[in-house]
Amino acid sequence: MLDFNSTAFINPSTFILVGIPGLEDWHIWISIPFCSMYVVALMGNILILFVIKTEAVLHEPMFYFLSMLAITDLILSTSTLPKMLGVFWFSLHEINFHACLTQMFFIHAFSGVESGLLVAMALDRYVAICSPLRHSSILTNSVVAQIGLVALVRGLVLMMPHPFLVRRWPYCLSNVVPHTYCEHMAVVKLACADISINSHYSLAVIILIVGTDVTCLSLSYVQILHTVFNLPSKEARLKTLSTCGSHICVILTFYIPALFSFLTHRFSNHIPPHTHILLANMYLLAPPMLNPIIYGVRTKQIRECVLQLFMTKIS
Repeated sequence: MLDFNSTAFINPSTFILVGIPGLEDWHIWISIPFCSMYVVALMGNILILFVIKTEAVLHEPMFYFLSMLAITDLILSTSTLPKMLGVFWFSLHEINFHACLTQMFFIHAFSGVESGLLVAMALDRYVAICSPLRHSSILTNSVVAQIGLVALVRGLVLMMPHPFLVRRWPYCLSNVVPHTYCEHMAVVKLACADISINSHYSLAVIILIVGTDVTCLSLSYVQILHTVFNLPSKEARLKTLSTCGSHICVILTFYIPALFSFLTHRFSNHIPPHTHILLANMYLLAPPMLNPIIYGVRTKQIRECVLQLFMTKIS
């Protein structure tokens, strides 16, 4: 078990990341699946980016948004995993105060960016199915770039106050963060001050982002389903719906772990801390690992391009 001494200070130069409280003796074993997920996320998303860049047939709005999603997943996973593995493998528990704030900002900001990109991908599916003849004229390259920029700026702007609010509080009791990374509320709870503004702002941002994005996703798929069920044949309906399968799987992969993590953190006092931390880690690790697999397996164009790439290298 780790035993960190609490010291009296106002502005800590470093925080101490405990890892997973209560499971310190299992850190090495826990790190194996985490590291495997990170390697798959790196390889899968880099492969997706490479294939989309090199194959002209994939230069379409759907795949441009997928490229943005892959970059976001790489940033999310790389913001957490290297330091987490340092804690698990080498007991590198210290993290610089400003590095902690930077990690916090990247994690929360790009989680918001990913949610926005899922809405952008739903918009692409909506236009492709409900207005197929106008798809190329509506979603031009400049429009796709503007939508991606809006998703990026929204995530950055809404999460920008977090590190500034965290920085202004005094930390006079402890600098020990009971977490594997600098999660916002885990750090703020160490402050010797009224942190209600942090809690309220964080909750408001979550409600704003998730509420807006889930509403947009729901409206898009209501319109998509309405159009699909008006198609003349069952084969046409199934074929059209299949083009949305990958996106629906990615939505579930992103929102379900996020929902469980949020609910256990906010509304349950009976769930052990290590359960909450494991769920929080899965929320950051599962989507970057699964997204390229889902699109690689379910999307015919990507699957064929990947197979062609490997067959060319083998021959």
